[in-house]
Amino acid sequence: MDRDWAAVDDYIVEKLFGADQPQAAIEANAAAGLPAIDVSPAQGKLLYLLAKSCAATRILEVGTLGGYSTIWLARALPAGGRLVTLEIDPRHAEVARRNLAEAGVADRVEVRVGPALDSLAALAKERSGAFDVVFIDADKEHNADYVDAAIDLARPGALIVVDNVVRNGGVIDSRSTDSKILGTRRLFDMLADEPRLEATAIQTVGAKQWDGFIIAVVRP
Repeated sequence: MDRDWAAVDDYIVEKLFGADQPQAAIEANAAAGLPAIDVSPAQGKLLYLLAKSCAATRILEVGTLGGYSTIWLARALPAGGRLVTLEIDPRHAEVARRNLAEAGVADRVEVRVGPALDSLAALAKERSGAFDVVFIDADKEHNADYVDAAIDLARPGALIVVDNVVRNGGVIDSRSTDSKILGTRRLFDMLADEPRLEATAIQTVGAKQWDGFIIAVVRP
């Protein structure tokens, strides 16, 4: 069944992407030895379309890795748009900067290196403008903290997307000791009681197996 899921993803890319797929970034990430945990091509284009449909001019990403999802999001920005992406690992950030330059979007992206919670706190102090879209794909243990910080950095009506929230169904295992599942469950608990957001979660299958996104909108 997993092979069928991946084959359908390949079919989607073949039929709907043309030359849109920034495959060079995936290949560069593999060559640099980065973990193969990027979003799938279909998920990357979904992020692009979501950002484009929001007419986003400012985007925040928590978790850069090698910049594959960053490229998709940056492509959605109009002239003068800005994307800030946060990465804890300096080596990953270096690979991402090369990939962003190769993809022709480096001029609209700022890569900040350091623990994401510190970078988010610094952004809050800078007051340089609210974000229209926030994409969170970092360590799952702190997802609830990242979303909490993102709400304060986002404009009313902004979109917040969180990746990897189903975890092959592990999210419903109340007895799990897996820190990633525990962090994801804490995020769901937080969202259930968060009056500043309207949220849902969508399960996905495909090249990334069985997982899903949380999609939330900041209430006016």
